[in-house]
Amino acid sequence: MTRREPAPAARPGPTLLAACLGFVVVILDVSVVNVASEALGAEFGGSLAGLEWVINGYTLTFAAFLLTAGALGDRFDLRRIFVTGFALFAVASLACGAAPTLVTLVIARILQGVGAALIVPSSLSLVNGHFPDPALRARAVSVWAAAGGLALALGPVVGGLLVDTLGWRSIFHVNIPMAVLGILLIRRHAQAAPPRDPERRRSLDLPGQSLAIVGIGALTAAFVEANARGWDDGLVLTCVLVFAAALVAFLLVERRSADPMLPPHLFGRRAFSATSLIGVLLNFAFYGLIFVLSLFFQQARHYSPLATGLAFLPMTGAIMAANLACAPLVKRFGARGVLLTGNLLAALGYLAVVPALGSDAYPAVVLQFIVAGFGIGLVVPAMANAMLGAADPAHAGIASGVLNASRQLGGLIGVAVMGLFVGRSATANLLVGLRAGLVCAAVALGAAAVLSATGIRRLDR
Repeated sequence: MTRREPAPAARPGPTLLAACLGFVVVILDVSVVNVASEALGAEFGGSLAGLEWVINGYTLTFAAFLLTAGALGDRFDLRRIFVTGFALFAVASLACGAAPTLVTLVIARILQGVGAALIVPSSLSLVNGHFPDPALRARAVSVWAAAGGLALALGPVVGGLLVDTLGWRSIFHVNIPMAVLGILLIRRHAQAAPPRDPERRRSLDLPGQSLAIVGIGALTAAFVEANARGWDDGLVLTCVLVFAAALVAFLLVERRSADPMLPPHLFGRRAFSATSLIGVLLNFAFYGLIFVLSLFFQQARHYSPLATGLAFLPMTGAIMAANLACAPLVKRFGARGVLLTGNLLAALGYLAVVPALGSDAYPAVVLQFIVAGFGIGLVVPAMANAMLGAADPAHAGIASGVLNASRQLGGLIGVAVMGLFVGRSATANLLVGLRAGLVCAAVALGAAAVLSATGIRRLDR
């Protein structure tokens, strides 16, 4: 019998810091790459579809492996899952920074997505386990969420500054010191989870996970390639058919599995299904518009990468402020009221940008950005509250995985669809495409508001 290495004395503060660092790098690598899209296009001379794959390659694997990461967290020590994910993310970041071709960069971004999928669920679980007191846990989770909001707010600014001063490769190198610090903190200060009963460990459900990866990958490829090839192209139609077949097979496998990766009965709960769809719609609107707004500011308005990052700051700053303000609002008005209000605010904010685009002055859109950002910032914590309230404690982990996967899938589709609106990034199409994208995003958020009103019960405050 091998002797186990003695576990370190648990220190919640450093563990929370490590978890926040993990969440920061995952969110940061979404926003900074959007700002660097113009520089990447100049470096590699790629098409819009190629640039989308730099973003979607990361989002694709992040979404596809989130549920598997949750199963790994149930089976193994959370510290090991977190450290493995952070180490993989760091190695992939080095590969991104050294990429000689666009194809190499996309492959490295795919590996980053796998690392991100291992980081996010395990980081939140580590926070949950190190703060057993409900009040302290609520504060710690708020800090964890606010760290993601801070990364979202500062990501475009930091990315723009790095691209302007050190070049686009530096946006990936900045992940390395944070990864090293996060790994050291977890190894030194996080406590090991108690051994689990083997009979209660979740299986990895490899058939279900494989079908999910194939289906999501085919759907992504269809959206991205349709921009360049058209929806009647043979490859695009093949991808659509593969997605449909994988979806049907996935549903059959999960229904018959003794230990499914995604228990089908959870979707029989109205609030669970509604919250999942709200996550898709929210990220569809937000990340899709971030993509086309980045192109618009840099190509139509001729902003530098740094100026583009600063242009997003009112919106992303409002998101972080709303994240911090959300908890007392949910306590007073319930998750449903906050979700409804947040989605409506975001929809109205985006719609109000449409007539302001006729002006070349940036201040014409600042107030609208703030309103939209504050609405989105209200939705994210309230959405997590509603999802966890819809699932029993035994399925809290998979509920978190489903919510994160649905949000990532929404962002994936949003970038692809908004890319279709602007065509091949011709400057003449950007304004027309951006207006269409804003209207589409407002419609999606309006649908999310309806789901909030009809699908979410009045949860206990």
